[in-house]
Amino acid sequence: MPKSRRSKLVTLTQTSKKTREDREKIGEEIHECLDKYTYVWVFNVNNMRNTFLKDIRQDWKGSRILYGRTRVMQKAFGRTPEEEYKENLSQLAKLVVGDVGLLLTNEKPDVVQEYFESFVKKDYARAGLAAPLTFTVPEGVVYATGGNLPVEEDVPMVHSMETTLRGLGMPTILKAGKVILGGDFTVCKEGQTLDGKQTRLLKHFGIAVSTFKVNLIASYSSETNEVTELA
Repeated sequence: MPKSRRSKLVTLTQTSKKTREDREKIGEEIHECLDKYTYVWVFNVNNMRNTFLKDIRQDWKGSRILYGRTRVMQKAFGRTPEEEYKENLSQLAKLVVGDVGLLLTNEKPDVVQEYFESFVKKDYARAGLAAPLTFTVPEGVVYATGGNLPVEEDVPMVHSMETTLRGLGMPTILKAGKVILGGDFTVCKEGQTLDGKQTRLLKHFGIAVSTFKVNLIASYSSETNEVTELA
């Protein structure tokens, strides 16, 4: 007979103490960064992908990137002039709202802006996002890009994909080793909220409709104690 396991009691005071200590530690780290780096940038991200954010961290490994925990960031900056860690940081704290991150760096503003203007990555859409285009696969032989390329530049979809496409809702059959579509099939319409089947079909046809981009919202310079809003 297995031994009974007693429930472990975790008090709210213990949990809240640990959470408070974590917040204080992050706040201290932000203060250390504010002393070390000249510039603080507030940014948000379109279509977050951890893989792309990891690439950015690698490119900026001489700087510091923090993401999330907006209340902790605000408190570290100081929400009022009386609480400011440095002069005018309360103005920047007001812009730390929603799903945003911080870049703390010694790189000049023109270097930062040029980098993030050019760092734009295409990726496959996820369910729940709005379709940025209408995509229809034409009747007949199904090609690898679903009609995005002229027939002479495309190749037929491999026959082993027929059951997969049919399982995702496309009225296909296999005929003479080729995947045949019984009629035009609209995978998605512009503005429509994508579901899992639609995103999988878009991926199978190589349609990358999601764009990862970092938007710079504002910057702070410890040399001038000025906040510059960009968006």
